[in-house]
Amino acid sequence: MTQSSHFRQLLEAAAAQPDPQRLLFVFAAAELPDGATEAQRERFLAGEGGALAPLMCVDKAPGELANFEALLAESRRAGPPWQVAFAASLSGSGGAAPTTAQIEVALQAMVDAVRVGGVGRFAAYDPDGEPILFQ
Repeated sequence: MTQSSHFRQLLEAAAAQPDPQRLLFVFAAAELPDGATEAQRERFLAGEGGALAPLMCVDKAPGELANFEALLAESRRAGPPWQVAFAASLSGSGGAAPTTAQIEVALQAMVDAVRVGGVGRFAAYDPDGEPILFQ
């Protein structure tokens, strides 16, 4: 599945829900954890391993993003370079969109999950828009 079709499916699935959705994104970069061993340092310098550190987050209505390239362009204008973008959807209820408070709580929960490595329930993309699978 190509990056455009994977992300497009995410947008289409969110737009097709009976209640309004907000798409939640957390952008993260790899960093070398404190107290890393020499082997971990070598792997990190080779572009492998490390810990993910959340850099920024944002919420969007599904209709606010045409494609992954639009998200990428906006993220580049808004903040530092990142290696992984995590995505989730937050549903409203009774025909109403999620409230600002609900969105803030959900984004904070995503940021916290990224910090501790609990990312298996999120869609994840690299900066080229390719889906990433975490095991």
